[in-house]
Amino acid sequence: MPFETALREDARQRIAQIGQAEILVGIPSYNNAGTIAHVVNMAAQGMVKHFPDMKPVLINSDGGSSDGTRQVVLDTPVPPGVEVIATQYQGLPGKGSAFRAIFEAARALGAKACVVVDSDLRSITPQWIKLLADPVVGQGYDYVTPYYSRHKYDGTITNNITFPMTRMLYGLEVRQPIGGDFGFSGNLVNAYLERGDWESDIARYGIDIWMTTKAINESGRVCQARLGAKVHDAKDPALALGPMFVQVVGTLFSLMTTYQSQWESVTSVERAPIYGPEIEAELEPVPVSIGAMITKLHLGAEEYWSLWQQILTSESQSAIEGILAQTESEYHFPAADWARIVFDFAVAYNKRGSCRNLALSPDEIISVMTPLYYGRTAGLANESWYMDMATFEEEIIQSQAREFVKLKPYLIEHWEE
Repeated sequence: MPFETALREDARQRIAQIGQAEILVGIPSYNNAGTIAHVVNMAAQGMVKHFPDMKPVLINSDGGSSDGTRQVVLDTPVPPGVEVIATQYQGLPGKGSAFRAIFEAARALGAKACVVVDSDLRSITPQWIKLLADPVVGQGYDYVTPYYSRHKYDGTITNNITFPMTRMLYGLEVRQPIGGDFGFSGNLVNAYLERGDWESDIARYGIDIWMTTKAINESGRVCQARLGAKVHDAKDPALALGPMFVQVVGTLFSLMTTYQSQWESVTSVERAPIYGPEIEAELEPVPVSIGAMITKLHLGAEEYWSLWQQILTSESQSAIEGILAQTESEYHFPAADWARIVFDFAVAYNKRGSCRNLALSPDEIISVMTPLYYGRTAGLANESWYMDMATFEEEIIQSQAREFVKLKPYLIEHWEE
């Protein structure tokens, strides 16, 4: 049964006691007792130091942690004047439900500016709160996305899909559309609460790309904030990103139908303004298992080839056959082939009723796509193994993004078939 609110009674009572707030920081969590105290401390300091004339509230929206995360939040010292709420949200388990509780708290308190930050951050400083909130408070932006320095193998879903797809579809270059740390206005909070389907993947990992896409298409007042390095509990993409991939990419694809009239007419790209000074960053390495990802691609081909034939054009099928024939030492997965494959799956996801009689649910379509994502990520890693970050960004990520734009007519042609 759907929940009418993500806030439990204890949180609603605490909000009523506080009454109102002008700036709010929300921290979603699940079993983050080892890292969340630092995040709470930095966020609270940031509100007091950089927005001294605004009443601050910090809310921890927890998914039912068993390690005492909420108690750590309550026990963490904060500057005088900062009100702290630690509550367990209700609804589908997931990051989006945690955000929903934060949105509801912000609306109930009348917050003008809101910031959300991940609970496993080790690189957050008080300055992050200024950088994420100040464009909202002082410059009239509705939405602020992070502009990090990240290790080249951190954020592979971003690098391979959400960044090039968002850039190509909506004509705005937002480098980290699912970064996890955002600033947004009270007006946008209301829009999110009024339009959110909290029984879908928006309640899980789909929340970030949904928020960013909504902000681009319904507000337009979007900028990026330089935050320096993002140091957190990054994971090997070969081992940990399968469910997240399904939820993020499914949400991204579903929004293509919602905003079809917008993206079909977009023919150019501009970069969202970047706020804040350049920050030198020291990056922690992220493990990546190229051989394991290539193995996942081959296993996927054995299991799903007949389904790939229903989803992919003959051009994409031929490309995959060539990729599968390579040895690991020569392994390469061209960006142009990857762009066409992503477009084929986007069409199948949205047009599955008429796509070669494809009898798969939306989630099943994305699951069938997942081995190909591993294959492209292995190719990206193989191609960039000895590259420094600047070279990687320009020759791999930006080049791939330009390939998506170049091939947009292919997407439109197959979308309209």
